[in-house]
Formats: sequence, structure tokens, C-alpha cells
Amino acid sequence: MLDCWQLNVFKGKFQVFSEKTKKRTPKFPTKARIKNIALYYLERFETSEDNLRNVLKRRIDKYAFFDKSYNKQDGYTLVEEVVKECIKNNFVCDERFAEFKINSYLRAGKSKRYIEQKLKLKGISENIVEKIIIESEYNEFDVAYNFAKKKKIGPFRGSEEARTQYYQKDLSALVRAGFSFDVAKDILDSTE
Repeated sequence: MLDCWQLNVFKGKFQVFSEKTKKRTPKFPTKARIKNIALYYLERFETSEDNLRNVLKRRIDKYAFFDKSYNKQDGYTLVEEVVKECIKNNFVCDERFAEFKINSYLRAGKSKRYIEQKLKLKGISENIVEKIIIESEYNEFDVAYNFAKKKKIGPFRGSEEARTQYYQKDLSALVRAGFSFDVAKDILDSTE
């Protein structure tokens, strides 16, 4: 029974681990394996060039953690080759990813500042973000209005009494969300 189950006694508590729950060591990262990882990831997610690079580098780091003799730089070189191949085959396109994310954020009522920060974290350049926001005819008032509607604040509160009671709180929520103070005041002073 002990050959397929391990008993771990730690501070008087018994824990039983099966063979299935043991962590497996990652496989050696060859170019083909890294390419398969990238393609599988791209099959499920639209991503930026920088984000794909980070995902693949984490896999290299994971293997290097288990095999201390492995040179990470060799793996990073393979990652760069695979990322360049993906860009060449148009599997990864920063503009397409940015357009997809910006449209999604605008529908969700996110501010321009929020969008810029999120895409900057994903490695998208400010020029691409600015260009797409201009093309999408960004109107801060309309986006803030959608945000207020979604959060049921300001003119979307149940009664006039609630609106006046929560005016400062709603104003703070809009400003924290990244909208300008003037636009936030305009939203709260408007009627549905």
C-alpha cells in the first residue's frame, strides 16, 4: 500500500498524497516544444508580442528551476525565434490585440487612463493605443455615462434622496475610475 501512496507526517497531522498529485518535472524545452506551447496558448487567447514572450519565458524559468544545469539564455534564444516566427505568420499582432482590448474596455465603461495603463502592462506602445482610441471616436462623457449606468451610481440611483446622499461617494468612484473631475460632475448632475 505504501508503494502507491505516500504518508507525510508533519506536526502530528497525516496527509496522504497519491502518485497523481505529485508534481511532474517539466520536459526539456526544445524549439518544437516551445512552438507547440506558443501555438496552444495562441489558440486560446489573443495576446501581444510581449505577453507571449513572457509566457514562454516563464516556461523556460520553470524548467531551469528543476534542472539547475540548464542555461536559461539558450531557452530565451529559442523563445525569441518562436516569437519572431509567430509575428511573421501573423499569429501575433499588437495592433489587433490592442484594438480588441480597447473595444472591450470601452464597452465596459473603462476610462482612457485605465486602458492606457492596462495595455502598457501588456507591452503595447503608447502610439498604437493613442491611434486606436482616436479611431474608435472615444468620448469620455459617453464612456463615463456607461460606467455610471453599469455601477448604478449618480443618475441611476433609485431615488433623488439617494442621489444627494451618495453624491460625494459617486463622484469619488468616477474620479478613481480615471475620468476627469469635470466629466464626473457632469454625469452626476445630469438626469437619465
